[in-house]
Amino acid sequence: MPTDESVAGALARFRASRSPWLALPFFQDGSAERVAEAVDARREAGARVLPAPEDIFNALTLTPLDRVRAVILGQDPYPTPGDAHGLAFSYVGGRRLPASLKVILAEMAEETGTNVPRTGDLSSWARQGVLLLNSALTVEAGKSGAHMKLGWSTLADQAVSAVSSMRPAVAFLLWGAPARQRAALIDGDRHLVLEAGHPSPLNRKADFRGSRPFGQANAWLEEKGLDPIDWRLT
Repeated sequence: MPTDESVAGALARFRASRSPWLALPFFQDGSAERVAEAVDARREAGARVLPAPEDIFNALTLTPLDRVRAVILGQDPYPTPGDAHGLAFSYVGGRRLPASLKVILAEMAEETGTNVPRTGDLSSWARQGVLLLNSALTVEAGKSGAHMKLGWSTLADQAVSAVSSMRPAVAFLLWGAPARQRAALIDGDRHLVLEAGHPSPLNRKADFRGSRPFGQANAWLEEKGLDPIDWRLT
């Protein structure tokens, strides 16, 4: 259902949650308010901003900082209304799965010996401690990348740095050039960093399929005495 809530209103509700993520400088130095103001200005100018305001902070809400076990970084939300719900790569639309997500789930199914799921909702991953964070938390309908320069990237950088410095053992799954650039923010001595090409079928190098990130992440977590992640979507 469409909502009239502003992004500033969604930010205020997120602040009220007392999430551990609120300790990030992004939420302390006015950056969050400036980004929310910029996004709301686009809304007031007639742009349709996605996802719905109540979903914008879902990645941080479903995966608190003190529960992060793995990180998957995306770029920005799906630009078709109804598709995105605040989690990187996750899809709740009514059409066939987006191409990149289909490649991701095919790799997962091959590794786990299961069928490719029909659902693209990755909420179960998020609830298990997989931070599914986009570099930009908002986009405009039909305009991929429209909000990549509004200031959201500061939040992504700080979130990755905080996970690296504050969590004992996390598997970072970095897919594609923008995500791989953040490897420099991660302490590779403490954490597992798995880099691969973007799962998009348009990736000419085709260096995602066969990278086996899910099994590698689980094997490493178990070596650290941590529970593996159930990547299956049922």
